[in-house]
Amino acid sequence: MENIITYLKPVSILKKIFGTIIFLFAFYTIVYQSMLFGFFMISFAVYLISSEGTQINLDNRTYRNIWSIFAIHFGKWKPIPEFEYISVFKGKQKQRVNSLGASTTFTDVVFLINLFYDRNKHITFYRTFEKENALKVAQHFKLALGIDILDATERQQKWLD
Repeated sequence: MENIITYLKPVSILKKIFGTIIFLFAFYTIVYQSMLFGFFMISFAVYLISSEGTQINLDNRTYRNIWSIFAIHFGKWKPIPEFEYISVFKGKQKQRVNSLGASTTFTDVVFLINLFYDRNKHITFYRTFEKENALKVAQHFKLALGIDILDATERQQKWLD
């Protein structure tokens, strides 16, 4: 069995339920109503219940960014560069919402797990809204890859044990 680390962006249970209901109703629509509208509904349901993430295959020394639906992962494997360290970084994520001519922007704090190589190049492997979760994932990468963690969530950066 291959040694693969998989991290997926969580999907809320309400989105999963709503997406599944739309998915089932889409088949009814395809058979009894409009095939075009049914396929549109299926694409919307897939959007709701799908997730994005990352996988690392430690045996083959490869990684991939994945798109996942019903536990089936899609993505192209690439060779892992020689990682130097892990950074847990605190940033901001903006989301713009438009509705009926009005718009607003929401800003959330997000924690990113970046794996650095070749001095300043990095690959973002994980994104979460909770600092404890980010540090837990970083510890998992530290154990799997044997590299150090830089905590860049505060103004004063520090190396973790």
